[in-house]
Amino acid sequence: MPKTWILVADSSRARIFSADTASSPLVELKMFTHPASRQHNQDITSDLPGKQNGKGVNGSAAHAMTQETEPKRQEAINFSRELAHYINKAHNKNSFRQLIIVASPNFLGLLRDNLNDSTRRSLTLQLDKNLTRQNPNAIRKHLPEYLPNLELH
Repeated sequence: MPKTWILVADSSRARIFSADTASSPLVELKMFTHPASRQHNQDITSDLPGKQNGKGVNGSAAHAMTQETEPKRQEAINFSRELAHYINKAHNKNSFRQLIIVASPNFLGLLRDNLNDSTRRSLTLQLDKNLTRQNPNAIRKHLPEYLPNLELH
């Protein structure tokens, strides 16, 4: 069992790496993509918001219906849930002991919010950087020389 998993993610792409020791190079285990997160809001929705008629002071007026969450943001939420589900399930199977998340700032919070309590306790480091397009050696350079050790916490 790898000791540490490193999740490197943004709202449309994620990669999971493992490190067997505190100073190990990263080994890529899995890659996820979520193309819908890269689309423009108008491309995600099939039609424009509807209109609702309402009576104003001067008679009737039409008001545009708005969505509570922008479609692009909703796709990021969906992807964060998919990733968290995978990570939570792997943690329950003891696939890793500790977790490091490197994610774009907005996506980092979404990921954290969707991890279960047990997985969240295995989280030893969080970096708010978007490194999904970097190679494993470049990603490793952004991490501490010696990865955090859960046993010391």
